[in-house]
Amino acid sequence: MGAGIVTGLLAGLFGIGGGAVVVPVLFEVFRLLDVSEAVRMQLCIGTSMAIIAPTALRSYQAHRAQGLVIPKVLRSWALPAVVGVAVGSIVAAVAPAGVFELAFALIAGIIAAKLLAGREDWVLAHHLPGRLAMTVWGFVIGLASALMGISGGSLGTMMLTLCGKPLHNAVATSAGIGVPITIAGTLGYMLAGLPHRAALPPLSVGFVSVIGVALIAPISSYTAPFGARLAHALPRRWLEIGFGSFLVIASARFVASLVAPRL
Repeated sequence: MGAGIVTGLLAGLFGIGGGAVVVPVLFEVFRLLDVSEAVRMQLCIGTSMAIIAPTALRSYQAHRAQGLVIPKVLRSWALPAVVGVAVGSIVAAVAPAGVFELAFALIAGIIAAKLLAGREDWVLAHHLPGRLAMTVWGFVIGLASALMGISGGSLGTMMLTLCGKPLHNAVATSAGIGVPITIAGTLGYMLAGLPHRAALPPLSVGFVSVIGVALIAPISSYTAPFGARLAHALPRRWLEIGFGSFLVIASARFVASLVAPRL
């Protein structure tokens, strides 16, 4: 329940689905439940996608109601992002768990570095790149999201702000791209996990734990609009430092798991 509250608030505050919180939490829970190491990380990611799908939708709706979404960006990113998620789901069916732990550590580390060291006035360009570059960005966001179990909001926000888009527009638009990513990711991980049924815990549909979804998703979905409103009321720098620090700790945890697999 606590993870659900934090997940929903983060979705609204940062335009993310909260997967960066859900995956580490589920990883420890599934470890305590003796879920096989061979499928534990994939189960965390698939369950995270299912949990944050309704949260991403409610967060997007809350931001869209304020007129902050950039429709052109959503149209450019939606299809390539779904293709990226499909590729990530295929990887989930055949790759060892270490690939996903490494991906989480690397991607979370990049996001944390931007949050902790970056500044809002860091701009690489004052306009969006061309169609091809936007397509590539959409694919990368979808693939990274599928490997890490996030909605892509953090990566989308980082890219848009570096291209000179106002922060609130970047957050709102990134929340929108999380909707197709999480829906496609949930379906993809369900299918990817079907050949591994024997190693999965009860009440799992592929790499999605129904119990995990039932305990976290309703709460996170309910609290997402509160996070969207808080985003306009709290000092954002404090939030960035707090979330960046959490990502550093989570990244270190997965690196430790790679070094010492029994952790």
